[in-house]
Amino acid sequence: MRLSSLVIVTSTFAVAAVLSVVAAMFSADIIEDNSRTGVKRALEDKDMMWTNVHAEGLQVFLTGVAPTEADRFRAISTAGGIVDAARVIDNMQVEATADLAPPRFSVEILRNEAGIQLIGLIPEGSDRDAMLRSLRKLDDVPEITDFLETASYDVPDGWPEATSLALYALQHLPRAKISVEAGSVSVTAMSDSAEHRNDIETKLRRRASANLNLTLAISSPRPVITPFTLRFVRDESGARFDACSADTEAARTRILTAAQTAGLEADGTCTIGLGVPTPSWAEAVEIALGGVAELGGGTVTFSDADVTLVALMGTNPALFDRVVGELETSLPEVFALHSTLPEPEVEDGDGTIPEFTATLSPEGLLQLRGRLPDELSRQTTSNFARARFGSDAVYMAARIDDALPATWSLRVMAGLDALAQLHNGVMTMTPDSLNVRGTTGDAEANARISQMLADRLSQTDSFSIDVTYQEALDPVALLPTPEECELAVREILKDKKISFEPGSGTLDETAGPIIDEIAQVLIDCSGVQLEIQGHTDSQGREEMNLALSQTRAQSVLNALHDRRILTGSFLAQGYGETNPIADNDTDEGREANRRIEFVLVRPEPTAEQQTALEEAETSATDGTADAASTEADPETDAATTDADAETQAETTDDQN
Repeated sequence: MRLSSLVIVTSTFAVAAVLSVVAAMFSADIIEDNSRTGVKRALEDKDMMWTNVHAEGLQVFLTGVAPTEADRFRAISTAGGIVDAARVIDNMQVEATADLAPPRFSVEILRNEAGIQLIGLIPEGSDRDAMLRSLRKLDDVPEITDFLETASYDVPDGWPEATSLALYALQHLPRAKISVEAGSVSVTAMSDSAEHRNDIETKLRRRASANLNLTLAISSPRPVITPFTLRFVRDESGARFDACSADTEAARTRILTAAQTAGLEADGTCTIGLGVPTPSWAEAVEIALGGVAELGGGTVTFSDADVTLVALMGTNPALFDRVVGELETSLPEVFALHSTLPEPEVEDGDGTIPEFTATLSPEGLLQLRGRLPDELSRQTTSNFARARFGSDAVYMAARIDDALPATWSLRVMAGLDALAQLHNGVMTMTPDSLNVRGTTGDAEANARISQMLADRLSQTDSFSIDVTYQEALDPVALLPTPEECELAVREILKDKKISFEPGSGTLDETAGPIIDEIAQVLIDCSGVQLEIQGHTDSQGREEMNLALSQTRAQSVLNALHDRRILTGSFLAQGYGETNPIADNDTDEGREANRRIEFVLVRPEPTAEQQTALEEAETSATDGTADAASTEADPETDAATTDADAETQAETTDDQN
């Protein structure tokens, strides 16, 4: 009996346990199904169909490939809104992003007395070691600090050309900041002088190709202007500055504004320099220009603190006196005003006005005519002119007149100095005036002549300047283009040949005059990148021919250097027998293949230019094929033959 009761109790507990387990299992399944269904429905409502949801117990697992990291986060947040966020297990992945665009490669190069610093990101394929070697060759570089980083991307178009130009600029600018990007170079630097700045800018612009964006901000120290000169003229020809000096940008603006009010119509220029006698310079100039405007014309000249006002002949004396009085009371105290109302020039006894004239011809010949006070003055003037213009270029035809003013000879010397600044012109002097007129290729000649005469003549001496700038006379403007340099050398070598001793890199005696002629052309081609190419025939071993061609090209380069030609931008390169222009099976062909060529180094074409070139070549090839497939008549065949012959002749000329 007891056994039966025990069995019943045990069985009851066992059945209850089994039922509990079954109930727990069913409950877990229900929870899993509800969690999975609820999360899945919420994700689908938000169009996240890419997710997969499954549940294990209380945990909800999210799998699938999210389009972006943001979508992945949204999926986790959505699931966390349905079930406890702690129950959400993230097993999702994110789609692989597209290849990242290459970074913006750039280099900042700083050079000063402390050395050179390089900061930036460069492509891994660029020749970093070559850049550092080039920098170490520069003069006075105590240290190079390299902070460059690299990235594993292809070298972008325009990067090699930009870095090459930057390194070239560093050779000439010891104080500079150069920013380099693909196809772009920006140079901020300090030059030694205005002439140095102009020279560097010319070289850099000539070296840069049309595809390179070059930005120049090269400054030069302010010149010391002695005396500090300004000369404003308003006459029947209009208003103009013969010379204009200012001490600050603000002063220049004030002066040019006052000049426009006084009648200046063209854009005026004013040199900012050191040496101003007083901070009230601009104020004094404004007052003086206002006086010229009120008079209706005249000339005002500032030489440091000395001011000379010369009215036009025929100016109303009452108006002149009033304006002069106002100027004397208005000008700052440091300035001293001298005013002149011209009177008609007095004739001498024979009814003429004494005059001295110096005429400079375009060929550089100087004729001196008119009057000088005595024999000593004539001899002194002749010697001075020969020293300034050349001993064989002066013709003296002046006569003696002992009635001339005492300052006559000094004014003659000053006028000849002024005339020496011109390409050609005339200096005319009378007792009351000195006039210089002519043409020049120097844009600064007008201001320099004004400064010179204002310094050397007295305040009572009146002078006028009529100098015309002609670009055709400017030696900088006349510099040949790189293409013209290449063509000029090719024209020389078209009918002449640089020869060497047999089997040697030594120039023979006939090569000297030819290289002299080439050197004369290359004098004006400083900074142009030229490759001096050496070529041989095919006789002998290929390695020996290559070495011989290199030696011969280097010999030509050395010969040009010996003739004081700037060869820093020239490259000697031997090509051996690889580029024949004639048949190596004949004596004439081998002789033609043994040659020296000068070839302009041009930048590599951009990707767009290369594509256009390939399309053009494809089009030309297609056109040739179409022509070949068309049956041509005899006249067409003859025309084609002539065209082919002409094309072949042009190609041969280019190669030579």
